[in-house]
Amino acid sequence: MKLQGCSSRAPAPATSLWSSASPTLKLRTLPGGKLQVELRGLDVYDPTTGEIRNSSTDDIACWFIDSDYNEESLFVRHAYFTGADEPYKKLQRALKAEIDEDAWSTLYSTVSRPFEVPSTGKIAVKVINHYGDEVLKVYECEARTGAPS
Repeated sequence: MKLQGCSSRAPAPATSLWSSASPTLKLRTLPGGKLQVELRGLDVYDPTTGEIRNSSTDDIACWFIDSDYNEESLFVRHAYFTGADEPYKKLQRALKAEIDEDAWSTLYSTVSRPFEVPSTGKIAVKVINHYGDEVLKVYECEARTGAPS
């Protein structure tokens, strides 16, 4: 017996509004004990293909660091913009304003400014790529000595 409105075809692949992603980064301890983050890319799981899409920093629109994450909310203490295709000019157009090139050079980076070891023992890094995929990842960190990891 066949029910009306049903089909014997295989179901379409499941789709998801949420995708799983993980930033590729390196957390370093600098001489003097300060920390620094280097963003290297973003790996995003594509639920339509079942594959992981590796994005370079050219595909990342922006990334943020809460350098003293309290597990309640993200407080952006560092903001950076990356990517190809002249993001400086795009930002100028979007803001309809002139942007100081020296100030921009400190924001257009895949390497963060150095920051103190967090009192909470945690930092949070949020990354958003040009496709709208975004991820927030929390890292535990403590004062380390020796060479950067």
